[in-house]
Amino acid sequence: MTYSSGMGASEATLTRRRSKDYSPFSGMCATCLDGCTGFCEVGRSAVRGREVLYPQPFGRISAAAQKDYPLDLSHFSIMGTVVGAQGIEPDSDRAIFPAVDITTCLGRDGGLRLRLPVFIPALGSTHIAAENWPHLAAGAALSGIGLVVGENVCAMDPEVEIRGGRVVHSPALEARVRAFREWHRGWGFVAVQANVEDTALGVHEYAICRLGVEAVEVKWGQGAKDIGGEVKLAGIERARDLKRKGYIVLPDPDDPAVQEAYEGGAFTEFERHSRVGMVTPESFLRRVEELRRAGARYVFLKTGAYRPRDLALAVRLASEARIDLLTVDGAGGGTGMSPWRMMNEWGIPTVYLVSLLRRYMDELRAKGAYLPPVAVAGGFSLEDHVFKGLALAAPYARAIGMARAPLAAAMVGKTVAAMLREGKVPADYRKFGSSREQVFVLAGELRREMGADFDRLPGGAIGLYTYLERLGQGLRQLMAGARKFNLSCLGRDDLAALTEEAARVSGVPHIMQLDAEESARLLAGSTTDWGRDLPQVAS
Repeated sequence: MTYSSGMGASEATLTRRRSKDYSPFSGMCATCLDGCTGFCEVGRSAVRGREVLYPQPFGRISAAAQKDYPLDLSHFSIMGTVVGAQGIEPDSDRAIFPAVDITTCLGRDGGLRLRLPVFIPALGSTHIAAENWPHLAAGAALSGIGLVVGENVCAMDPEVEIRGGRVVHSPALEARVRAFREWHRGWGFVAVQANVEDTALGVHEYAICRLGVEAVEVKWGQGAKDIGGEVKLAGIERARDLKRKGYIVLPDPDDPAVQEAYEGGAFTEFERHSRVGMVTPESFLRRVEELRRAGARYVFLKTGAYRPRDLALAVRLASEARIDLLTVDGAGGGTGMSPWRMMNEWGIPTVYLVSLLRRYMDELRAKGAYLPPVAVAGGFSLEDHVFKGLALAAPYARAIGMARAPLAAAMVGKTVAAMLREGKVPADYRKFGSSREQVFVLAGELRREMGADFDRLPGGAIGLYTYLERLGQGLRQLMAGARKFNLSCLGRDDLAALTEEAARVSGVPHIMQLDAEESARLLAGSTTDWGRDLPQVAS
């Protein structure tokens, strides 16, 4: 297995090696030639410096780690059976995969209903999130899933109004919330997240009191990086504005030498970085209470791939504060502009983190404590991932957070729809036709449901809706094969570990030990005993 820790060239940073042979631990070419102009990360960094920290082209891509972790979801196999059914009568005419119920609900009161157990975690102020938001919001709303507005949206809004250090009007945040509500059909939700700077600016209070947002999220971090978010800033006045709002801006736009270099064309962009939060139990519990007093109906907590003790703290405080959703995000993923090496070499990967999460939730349950609804995230993209994530975290997980894959679906839908409007049919789709209804397999269904409103629907929303419908059907098929006909029936017995390491870390039985006792009893018993050890129908 390759762990890629020495990776010194990557498509993500637009770097490559001169030599075909390279050192596996440094990532450098086996021979470093005097006279090379610098293709690899080391060489490119000698010329462009900190620009090479980030995936390129900055602001136009999403990125995730290339590191091949020792353990991931592929090290588990989904188990099927030919016997019985759970969640439905064991009748071949009734126990069919379209009958599988994949709806779920979040919140202490179960008031946030999802048509499928998926939501899109926070997408904040990055260019790629802003550019694709109308597509994501419409597609999420039509599909009946959740969507979280991420950090820094208000502060990055050039038209934001701030009085006394607090946001009183933000057209950008208002537009993001409105984009979801315009297409909302009763299922799904829109929530607003806040980081350190957002909290200081009163973003949550503005969202609750002025925009009527019911769900807000406190951010402790994410799986892509263990520092604050970053974006590029074009223009020195913009850089000064963000510095005044409390952000770290590099290089310092108030430094005369930096100003001279900028005016001379030495560089054209500044970097804006968020500060890191400082969590204490007292401040967190106080903040949750403040949000509820302000009118928040649902309060979420999102944490990332930090140390096990940090996860334990998040679980404990989520229970004590009776949080409505705890999202735990494993290392390796990301939709923003996280430092490339950090994405690959920092944090606890998803399977390990979910295994720890379940262990800590078990301890809470044993004490009779409040168990917050849980979601897990970090590299999920298709239906088998959703099944495995829910099963690994069972019985606590109610949803899977997915950002990069839905964003990809929306971007592809946007691109294909735009080409069709221009009379250009992508070569891969010409065999299907030349209109939206012909190329997008569910466009006709949406038009019948929506009527004239379909013509206003952003193209990326059709892509996201179609992708999520595929995800839902695929999940139903996997669940029907396991004879589990609603999500509450999913459990760790629906998985088998394919390696000893996977079994040791997760506690899921190795495939060669699975059903060992039942199998032995079945083989040892008489023919009249066969039914006694088989699973029975469960409601």
